[in-house]
Amino acid sequence: MRVKDKTALVVGAGSIGAGIGNGKAISVLLAREGAKVLAVDRNLDAAKETQRLVREAGGICEAHQADVAVSADVTGMVQACLTHFGGCDILVNNVGIAEVGGPVELSEEAWDRVFNVNVKSMFLACKHVLPLMEKQGSGAIVNISSLASTRWGGVPYVSYGASKAAVNGLSRYVAMQYAAKGIRVNSVLPGLIHTPMIVEPLTRFYGGDADRMIALRDAMSPTGKMGEAWDVAHAVLYLASDEAKYINGIELVVDGGLSQQSSSPVPQV
Repeated sequence: MRVKDKTALVVGAGSIGAGIGNGKAISVLLAREGAKVLAVDRNLDAAKETQRLVREAGGICEAHQADVAVSADVTGMVQACLTHFGGCDILVNNVGIAEVGGPVELSEEAWDRVFNVNVKSMFLACKHVLPLMEKQGSGAIVNISSLASTRWGGVPYVSYGASKAAVNGLSRYVAMQYAAKGIRVNSVLPGLIHTPMIVEPLTRFYGGDADRMIALRDAMSPTGKMGEAWDVAHAVLYLASDEAKYINGIELVVDGGLSQQSSSPVPQV
C-alpha cells in the first residue's frame, strides 16, 4: 500500500500488442499498491484491457481515450480524472513512439510526429495537471524517457533519442520550478526492455527476424537478458511514492548496468 488512497493518471496505459508494456505494468502495479488509476491511451480497447487487468486484481481503474498530443484531449483527460476520482496525485507520462532513421533518411513529417508524441504530449499533460497539484500542495510526476536520450544504442533513430533527451530537460526544468510547491518531477530511463513496443519498429531493422532481434538485444545487456516492463513499473512506483519524497529532478536509469559499460556492444544487424 505504498500509494494508498492516491489517484494516478497513467498516460500511455495500454500496449500496442500482446503482452505487458510499461504503461500496463505501471497501471497494474500502482493499483496493487493502493492507487486509483485512470488508464489513458489513444486506443480505447488497449486502455480497457489494462482496466480489466487492474480490476481482476482487485484494483480501481477507469479507462479513458485521448490523443495526448492534442490539447483538447488532454483537457478532457484531466477532467475525467477529476470526475472519477476528484483529483490527481500522480501523473505518469509513458507515451512514446520510435521511427528508425537518421537525419538524412527520416522524413520531416516523421520527425515532427515523434516530437509531438514524445515531447509535446508530456508538456501538455504537465500544463494541465500542474495547476491541480499546485492547488493540492503536492504531487509526483514521472516521465518515461529512455537510455537512448544519453547514448547510442546501436539503432539509428535520431528523432527518438533527441526527443527523449528533450523529455529529460523538460523534467528537470519543471522539477526546479515546482519544487517549493510540493511537486516532484523525475524521469525514468529504461535501457533494453522486452515490451511489445520494440517488436514492430525494431524487427524491420533486424531484417524482419524478431527472434534474432530479441537474442541480439539480450546479448547486449550485461545481465544477458533484457529487462521487463515490471522493472520499469517498480522504478515508477518508488518515485511516485512518499519513499521518494526528497527525490526530485533525477534521471533514474533502469538498464541492468548497460550504461556503466565502457562501450555498448553494437548488434550485428
